[in-house]
Amino acid sequence: MSAPHHAEHAHAGPSEDLSPSEYWEQRYSGREPIWSGKVNETMASVVRDLSPGAALDLGCGEGGDVLWLAEQGWQALGLDISATAVGRARAAATARGLEAATFTATDLSTWEPEPHSLDLVTASFFQSSVALDRTAILRRAASALRPGGHLVVTSHAAPPSWASDHPARMVSIDEEVQQLAQPAEDWDVVTAEERQRPALDPEGHAGEHLDALLVLRRR
Repeated sequence: MSAPHHAEHAHAGPSEDLSPSEYWEQRYSGREPIWSGKVNETMASVVRDLSPGAALDLGCGEGGDVLWLAEQGWQALGLDISATAVGRARAAATARGLEAATFTATDLSTWEPEPHSLDLVTASFFQSSVALDRTAILRRAASALRPGGHLVVTSHAAPPSWASDHPARMVSIDEEVQQLAQPAEDWDVVTAEERQRPALDPEGHAGEHLDALLVLRRR
């Protein structure tokens, strides 16, 4: 997996006929990182106000969000299907001396978390053009939150302003709430909104993304 907010270039990638693990390994097969390494600012704007604890980032890619969480005092674990991406994330953590940032390569479709073990679960642009049981994975991850813990999900709500389509399925904020804030008695909906975000198209011209931001708090 990966977090496409980390780069603003066009989505070019391997064949969608590959298995998820093969697809993402090929996506990361080049010598250079494919994302910027910077934190998702939408996620950061939410998490800055939270007290650090144990955090998990789903589809961490090359680790930008996890590294930032560790720098803020979180004990942060990143999970991704690509061993190559995880290797780059570990190297970045070592280079920055961030022992609190750890990474594991795993297939999230079969991964099971430890219940009530986390204070924060993040998923930034956890969308894919190949097989991904997204809702089931997010629900399982949310089950790992302790009372008072937060689920922070940032998603593409529409293709970029310069594009007519997008390889990954778009997510509406209403749909996100209906799928993830269940059972309703277990969750407070802290934020459920769409946000515009400035971006550059592949030619360097000004454009924007439309993100769906959902923040849930476990009661």
